[in-house]
Amino acid sequence: MATKSLPLICVAEGEAAPSGITPTQSRWAEANGFSGQRGRLLALPGEDHAVAGYLFGLGTAAGRPPLVLGLAAAALEPGRYHLAGAVGDPHLAALGFRLGAYRFDRYRKPKVAVTLDTPEGADAAELDRLVAAAFLARDLINTPANDLGPNALAAEIEAFATRHGLELKSIVGDDLLTQNFPLIHAVGRAAAEPPRLLDFSWGDPAAPKVTLVGKGVTFDTGGLDIKPSSSMLLMKKDMGGAANILGLAHTIINAGLKVRLRVLIPVVENAISGPAFRPGDVLIARNGTSVEIGNTDAEGRLILADALSLADEESPELLLDMATLTGAARTALGPELPPLYATDDAVAAALMTAGITSDDPLWHMPLWANYESMISSRIADVNNAGQGGFAGSITAALFLRRFVRNAAAWVHLDIYGWAPEARAGRPFGGTDQGIRAVYTYLKQRYS
Repeated sequence: MATKSLPLICVAEGEAAPSGITPTQSRWAEANGFSGQRGRLLALPGEDHAVAGYLFGLGTAAGRPPLVLGLAAAALEPGRYHLAGAVGDPHLAALGFRLGAYRFDRYRKPKVAVTLDTPEGADAAELDRLVAAAFLARDLINTPANDLGPNALAAEIEAFATRHGLELKSIVGDDLLTQNFPLIHAVGRAAAEPPRLLDFSWGDPAAPKVTLVGKGVTFDTGGLDIKPSSSMLLMKKDMGGAANILGLAHTIINAGLKVRLRVLIPVVENAISGPAFRPGDVLIARNGTSVEIGNTDAEGRLILADALSLADEESPELLLDMATLTGAARTALGPELPPLYATDDAVAAALMTAGITSDDPLWHMPLWANYESMISSRIADVNNAGQGGFAGSITAALFLRRFVRNAAAWVHLDIYGWAPEARAGRPFGGTDQGIRAVYTYLKQRYS
């Protein structure tokens, strides 16, 4: 027997009592001071003391989050619902609701889901692919490192490739040295589980080449430049770039965009043991660049350097990486707004616009050439950490740019991958960032 669907009646702040509710329910709303305040949820009485539905406050139009319905999904009792009232854009309304209904229940008894009937005017297939991509990224980021080390993350990526009918190539352990990925090997060689580079492709080989690279550090101790304990608490999320790249790849493949997609994910744990790489070491990257190690806690840019070098050898039309790379990015722009760096200002502007329209904002930051001196080295081509502590996100991007020489356009997203406070469409915890913005841009360009 099908579960009964209850109405979720959307009300803008200050508007008259919505049609479709009884006089008794209208008096109930008035008695409870409900006037459409943003995020306010009020159960409506029905027959036999049962809940007949809910009123949900949208707030005023000014400053209303596009995914405001996510606040309703986070607060509702488990069950099935349909939208009514001042829904606005049905696609964004449904997307916000479904993203807000996310729960991470791997380690506790799962609750009955909060589900939504797809409203008229919403694209059901598009909703499904965007929600699946977000949930994939969130589930991976939320999983702690004892259950998602390098072997387990590689297994998740293999399962992703299998679901999409793709062949996965994997270079593991000392084979990284024989196949010239020395930085990935150096960062991951101290861990109990070996480092690796995972590589898969999809689409017509003759189509424009779009290559995605994701940082897959399953846990970051900081290496010999060890982090304080307080800074390690969230390091299970240091593979957030890889998680979001997988989510983005799902949207591209599921939507059938007209690209030749390649995905490269270097996977390591930055651990401490006898073979750990050291401050002061000089390592030679895949593209021949010599790198002095100023800090072993700046490991993400090292593994990305080798992966970007490989990607760049094919001269893709677009090369894009995502990484939970620097605390400086969060200091500058906070947890909600990832910095965007790009070698093509037109691509950056289009991504910014796509981020606004999809409620997945990005902020264009400069590849400021004058700061190259901050990552200079007296004995090597470049230092991985630099000096002075200024402009940490910019200098990290400048470091990565040295490994991109042939791509027509390169984009770097320094994401956080974590929602420290629940907000509309984004419950507390691991979160997707950049997926909808980049997918929206790619869909406009390559549909």
